[in-house]
Amino acid sequence: MGYVFGIIIFVLDVWAIASVINTNVSTGTKILWIALIAILPVVGLIIWYFAGPKANYGAR
Repeated sequence: MGYVFGIIIFVLDVWAIASVINTNVSTGTKILWIALIAILPVVGLIIWYFAGPKANYGAR
């Protein structure tokens, strides 16, 4: 059953990284957020959710 939790975290991390890539922040900031999410998958995901840049889907 532990692998299900791992798959869920992986999918959420991929979603968070995709969201970071789709922001208007600088490249350096994107790299730092992606590294944080990749190195600390659970903690990085939680920190990104509350403090990270959010994607600008639909913004013109």
